[in-house]
Amino acid sequence: MRKVLLLCLAMCLIFAMTALAFDDMGKSTTVNGWVSDSKCGAKGANAKAAACTKKCLAAGADIVVVTDNDQKVLTVKNPEALKGHEGHHVAVTGQVEGESIHVDSAKML
Repeated sequence: MRKVLLLCLAMCLIFAMTALAFDDMGKSTTVNGWVSDSKCGAKGANAKAAACTKKCLAAGADIVVVTDNDQKVLTVKNPEALKGHEGHHVAVTGQVEGESIHVDSAKML
């Protein structure tokens, strides 16, 4: 009986540690940056590149967000959320997962 109780306690401890490790997954964060295209990336992260960004997106490039702080290029999982913001400086709220972001909302800066 004690072995079963210790085993159950150990399993509870493992599940609690796992839950803490993945606690921040799925939380929304806000990132300030420029809406650019995957071809130009960080080079297109400025106000003068809006026309080029629109041209590259029309040619099939993916829409990305280039962060202000570290010039990190985040691929947008749901590009329709940034429709009309091509080449703009925006605050994007969403879930960042590695090198991509799922956009919940965008606001012009």
